[in-house]
Amino acid sequence: MLLKPSGWMRLAFIAGLAVTSLVANITDAAEPVKIGLLEDASGNFALATIPKIHATQLAVDEINAKGGILGRPIQLIAYDTQSDNTKFQELARRLVQTDKPDVIFGAFSSASREAIRPIMDRAHQLYWYDNQYEGGVCDTNTFVTGAVPEQQFSTLIPWMMQKFGKKVYTIAADYNFGQISAEWVRNIVKENGGTMVGEEFIPLSVSQFGQTIQNIQKAKPDFVVTLLVGANQASYYEQQASAHLNLPMASSVNVGQAYEHKRFKPPALKDMYVTANYVEEVDTPASNDFKKRFHAKFPNEPYINQEAANAYDAIYLYKAAAEKAKSTNQDAVRKALESGGICTEGAQGKVCIDPKSHHASHTIFLVHVKDDHSVDIPKVWDDVQPYWLGKVGCDLPNKPDHRQYTPSNLPKKS
Repeated sequence: MLLKPSGWMRLAFIAGLAVTSLVANITDAAEPVKIGLLEDASGNFALATIPKIHATQLAVDEINAKGGILGRPIQLIAYDTQSDNTKFQELARRLVQTDKPDVIFGAFSSASREAIRPIMDRAHQLYWYDNQYEGGVCDTNTFVTGAVPEQQFSTLIPWMMQKFGKKVYTIAADYNFGQISAEWVRNIVKENGGTMVGEEFIPLSVSQFGQTIQNIQKAKPDFVVTLLVGANQASYYEQQASAHLNLPMASSVNVGQAYEHKRFKPPALKDMYVTANYVEEVDTPASNDFKKRFHAKFPNEPYINQEAANAYDAIYLYKAAAEKAKSTNQDAVRKALESGGICTEGAQGKVCIDPKSHHASHTIFLVHVKDDHSVDIPKVWDDVQPYWLGKVGCDLPNKPDHRQYTPSNLPKKS
């Protein structure tokens, strides 16, 4: 459980566990490795974020039970950011200035990440963003374990166009995630000989989609790309089903994050296709082992989403880097990550950090939601690299940077 920031209370160790259970096999005198966690345990994004919090706790427990990192116990300092960007900034400053962790993990929305990234950069704070996002962050201090457009859209959109047709309509959340993701979709559709017949950006507060549905019906696309975020915007799916829109949907965020196929009454998500680096329905030895351990610790968790897998992998990647560096000194860990070969075996399989861009490789699953909201996985792309940033000039070991780039805003050539 995360604590709300009332009175700047902090969770020094995982809630509900005795200190002795956390530090088994670890010398009492060892200084803890301090991990900061900023996640939305309440508010608009909590439904998708709570599995991330639990996955972080699972990884910390497992590591502590086996001796910690470099023989030192992990101390988890966790705050509930309440799906509020102002809270994110307040608590990020609190962590950096007062708690002084060795590393910070967290943030769900891209807006939250961008709210705290300048704070991390000013403090030269090692920071992991463990969420799927719109891509493009080339930052010396930031490492990313979520999937990015060249892993999700470059696989999904051509597949959809080949199967359903080349007329595309996009509806997206009206902030940086939706805007930049829509730019990726627009470019890929054009590169593959398709046509954008419509594009709308929807404020996060909107929950009524009657006009948008009418606009889609008028445009007559072959499929709709949905890049909607949060509890309000999720209302679209049941509304479009009630209106009998009956169009295939493509998404990089739905199902894998907020498990709408489990929460909504069929056929709200009928014929949605999602590229995700993990969903609970993946039936492999690695996935089944992860699910068994996760549900043993959190038996009431309704769904293990891809961000839970990303959060779990992030802790183990950090551990691997600290052990390679033989230190938790942030510069030493950063150097180890940039030296290459930092990998972990998680629920999706092997995940490695790309030294140039600080992003992770992924297995990408094409998840299809059927009429009854069960899913199948008609295609899997193995070991998809986060190639785009490096290709356009992001080379963090050799060129420190702190910017976010897009297809229309590329790094300047030196």
